[in-house]
Amino acid sequence: MADQDDAATVRFKSLIHARLATLDEEDALGRAGQSTVKLDQQAVGRLSRQDALLNQSMAKATQARRDGLRRALGAALVRIELDEFGYCEECGDAIAVKRLDLDPTARRCISCAPG
Repeated sequence: MADQDDAATVRFKSLIHARLATLDEEDALGRAGQSTVKLDQQAVGRLSRQDALLNQSMAKATQARRDGLRRALGAALVRIELDEFGYCEECGDAIAVKRLDLDPTARRCISCAPG
């Protein structure tokens, strides 16, 4: 990161670890929604079962989003360790600190970001 100091490194590591902890909490809450939907038509009507299947599908999609974010946050930690964090992977310029505060997984500056 351009003009990176130890305080900034610690701050971004803390931010990333806090977001990872939040993802872990969300994972725990989302496990129930991903469980197998029971086939007992007597206990649950067809529409209720379809609703349960839709909810399960949405829970799995949300889990996939969390998994992707977890990988991106892990990659950001690796970039911090390699002193590559905060630099655009396209042009090599520094990524604005405010952008990194909002999204520590950002790999491109605002000029190079797809848009």
